[in-house]
Amino acid sequence: MCKILSDFKSKFKTDELKIFETEYWLWSLRPHQATLGAGILSLKRECTSLGQLMQEEFTDLNNIIKVIEATNKQLFSYDIMNYLMLMMIDKQVHYHVIPRYEKEIKIFGDVWKDSSWPGVPNLAGDAIDMNKLKKISSYVKDNLKGV
Repeated sequence: MCKILSDFKSKFKTDELKIFETEYWLWSLRPHQATLGAGILSLKRECTSLGQLMQEEFTDLNNIIKVIEATNKQLFSYDIMNYLMLMMIDKQVHYHVIPRYEKEIKIFGDVWKDSSWPGVPNLAGDAIDMNKLKKISSYVKDNLKGV
């Protein structure tokens, strides 16, 4: 595995927090939950530019987005989904997938509030214990929609 992809996977713990994958894309829970269900949607091969994607990767992107949106809508009833592709530090092609909520949500023994609604999401999010992250990840994985 190339260094850019290896460093990316390590930073975002994509293997440990994997929810779903297709042939070309991987959806994992973000280690820092900007909002409940915030994820990382990353290309599985090393790639540093959106313009380098192959047609079949674009087609497959559509497939996984349908699963992400249907699953998060069913489980958490988000109001709108934000997809942010920043790549300023992490050069691997990926999107930060941020469900947005107008109202707070009570689940997993916590109250989740989208503190920057309706503005730009706070990507820093809260640092969450790995056990809780795995609990959220497993819950989402066990309740996938549109697969």
